[in-house]
Amino acid sequence: MIRTHVLVCGGTGCTSSGSVKIHDALVEEIAKKGLEEEVKVVGTGCFGLCALGPVVIVYPEGTFYSCVTAEDVPEIVEEHFLKGRPVQRLVYHETKAADGATTSLSETSFYKKQKRIALRNCGVINPENIDEYIAMDGYQALGKVLTEMTPDDVIQTILDSGLRGRGGGGFPTGLKWKFASGNRGNVQKYVACNADEGDPGAFMDRSILEGDPHAVLEAMAIAGYAIGADRGFIYVRAEYPIAINRLEVAIKQAREYGLLGNDIFGTGFNFDIELRFGAGAFVCGEETALMTSIEGNRGEPRPRPPFPAVKGLFGQPTVLNNVETYANSPQIILKGADWFTSMGTEKSKGTKVFALGGKITNTGLVEVPMGTTLREVIEEIGGGIPNGKQFKAAQTGGPSGGCIPASLIDTPIDYDNLLAIGSMMGSGGLIVMDEDTCMVDLARFFLDFTVDESCGKCTPCRIGTRRLLEILDKIIAGNGEMEDLDRLEELSNYIKSASLCGLGQTAPNPVLSTLRYFRDEYIAHIVDKKCPAGVCKSLLQYTIDPDKCKGCTLCARKCPVNAISGTVKQPHVIDTAKCIKCGACMDSCKFKAIYKA
Repeated sequence: MIRTHVLVCGGTGCTSSGSVKIHDALVEEIAKKGLEEEVKVVGTGCFGLCALGPVVIVYPEGTFYSCVTAEDVPEIVEEHFLKGRPVQRLVYHETKAADGATTSLSETSFYKKQKRIALRNCGVINPENIDEYIAMDGYQALGKVLTEMTPDDVIQTILDSGLRGRGGGGFPTGLKWKFASGNRGNVQKYVACNADEGDPGAFMDRSILEGDPHAVLEAMAIAGYAIGADRGFIYVRAEYPIAINRLEVAIKQAREYGLLGNDIFGTGFNFDIELRFGAGAFVCGEETALMTSIEGNRGEPRPRPPFPAVKGLFGQPTVLNNVETYANSPQIILKGADWFTSMGTEKSKGTKVFALGGKITNTGLVEVPMGTTLREVIEEIGGGIPNGKQFKAAQTGGPSGGCIPASLIDTPIDYDNLLAIGSMMGSGGLIVMDEDTCMVDLARFFLDFTVDESCGKCTPCRIGTRRLLEILDKIIAGNGEMEDLDRLEELSNYIKSASLCGLGQTAPNPVLSTLRYFRDEYIAHIVDKKCPAGVCKSLLQYTIDPDKCKGCTLCARKCPVNAISGTVKQPHVIDTAKCIKCGACMDSCKFKAIYKA
């Protein structure tokens, strides 16, 4: 009889840190101790707290082991599984109790303010075992809609829930389904899933696919029933091998169980799903470019209207939502629209998943009710800024979003509030920056990304973003003029209004938001020829403080261009004309005598 379940994170983050070796070592060591009938090892999806990976959780105690290695496994098996004593050195400090036991993970600062709907099964079930998904009420929503609800009932429930698309623009999901619902049975229709998550630092959808793939399959079947479609496509990045493998396993299992295919639940409803792999083009996250790519063509956007609900895949009516949007749908069907609307704000219902990254203590995946403030996410859930640094800004929405300054840290996060302050929800990337971040350089980083990812179909995006990048390069190099700020704003507004698709229309957002809130940094680069954050190399100057320098000569020996001179036990000097600003001298100085400005 199984008395202990050992859950090992099998998400991409923990896998890259060696969780597969830990899983295999646990299975081997448990067998060696003769515990196979008592202890079961289960591979799961992401637990969320990626900063502490690889993560292992032992139930029923709920002991949370962090930063585990394969070398730790024999001790865990011997001490915990045989002797009943958790290995304290590996237990996450917030779950340690005074008596040596462990407390609930749900009471830690990272988890206690979260509400997990889209992530409800991630880190809980084995994503490659359909029985575990079914045990968590999986496919009950599909059974309910096929046996108890009309297609219009389904659409009305999604409409009443207020669910908005979690992929970027926040369009009402039920309204999209309603637009595509006409002429059921008389026209070929499609349901598509956008799993082409390309924002730098974003891993929300990938983690859901890795941890709970059946939720997406079930939701797509529900959408197919609602609009009258019998075929679905999941467009997923080829760079996501774990997600792809688990989707393939899930689709095979669902077909074997009669949950995909013909005559589902004996109701006469037919629906099946195919995978399509993207080659990593960011523009294919735009709905019409994604559909063009599925059709086998170069991924370029098409003019709208007509919208996909009228003319989408292969010229037929198509519903396209992203992974997180679909992951919410089965729970709304099961628990009702009122349950979902009880969470969130007036115009932004439910929860939102964020990939929390950057200069933050608790890097990871979080799901919070809409309306949670940025301060709560950063300071409480995220654990604050490491190394005693000050919070400076947060970027939401990736390259399409904008920067939120520290002065607006108490802004409740929802679609409308973020738009009002010059940012956007986007798919859910949330990058945190501290005082050492140069906002001009940050704007340049995101713009460089969009220039590289532009498909080139329309002139405003193809040429305009490149001109923006050239101006930013000029400012960072110390050659900027005050007139460049007006040029940035004028060109940004033109690109936003004239570009064909969402990539170009939102590409200038990082520039406009940093100009709005951090204009003084641009001015410092242009007028003072200085980078306040000490990031932009062309504007840096390394100096040796003669009062602190002990003349140890280490900096001179480390300098690759011999730009430092001086004698032993005498203060040294940097020749700024020779200095290449590599920072090797500053890194090597033991007396903190070298500074940059």
